[in-house]
Amino acid sequence: MPYSIGEFAEIVGVNKSTLRYYEMEGLLTPHRSDNNLREYTDQDIGWVQFLLHLKDSGMTMAELKQYTEWRAMGDETIPERKNLLEQRKQQVEQEIKALQQNLDILNRKIVFYNDQLTGNKYEFVLYHNEKIPHQEEKVDS
Repeated sequence: MPYSIGEFAEIVGVNKSTLRYYEMEGLLTPHRSDNNLREYTDQDIGWVQFLLHLKDSGMTMAELKQYTEWRAMGDETIPERKNLLEQRKQQVEQEIKALQQNLDILNRKIVFYNDQLTGNKYEFVLYHNEKIPHQEEKVDS
């Protein structure tokens, strides 16, 4: 059963204008009815949901376009698509690691405040003789 642009937008959770933009950028090619209205399929739902995950992972429009082009070329581009996904995965893992470090600091500070409120007074130390993340090492000249 084909879906109208309004139905499809609601199903995948984006605006109709976003779908039109994706079409203009070559990420999505809906079928057209005899009246030239866009018609989307169940396969389009899966594709757009996957595109949205790629976008949410930080993939740029250029990377999304490249991936879409490779997908259209068929199975011979699987190595290129896999490589692009592996690169994105590595970047996401780095972002997760940085977020986890920030979360750990927030948790430590919350524990500190809880201790302060219950009368356990001490000085908060952000780093205990540890290398400070994000600080460039100075090179002696």
